[in-house]
Amino acid sequence: MVKIISMSLSEALLREIDELEKTGFSGRSDVIRSGVKMLIDDMKEKERLRGHGECIMIIMHNKKFENSFIKTKHKYEDIISTQVHSNLCHDKCLELFVLHGPAEKITQFLSDIRKNKRADYVKLVVP
Repeated sequence: MVKIISMSLSEALLREIDELEKTGFSGRSDVIRSGVKMLIDDMKEKERLRGHGECIMIIMHNKKFENSFIKTKHKYEDIISTQVHSNLCHDKCLELFVLHGPAEKITQFLSDIRKNKRADYVKLVVP
């Protein structure tokens, strides 16, 4: 059974949805359904993280905000087994972390990075 819902979106977000629609989606609803499914899949992936975890975290941010992440990264040095930092074009940085440790600590690291609000992209990949 399909339910019709009402939602509020900013003009800017609606413009972005309309741009996505041009890439093969059948309409705005299709774009939003796809995004919701991705979010649900992502949350289910995080739920699998229990006990001792091994995963990868990917972060992209503007180079000028690098210092705002340093304190958080040092706080979690004990679970970071590898860190790769790469300077991208347009003053963007890509950081990749291989993490090993208690699932609770990995989850807290993810939460602290997301709270920063200066990250353009944050993704935790749980194998």
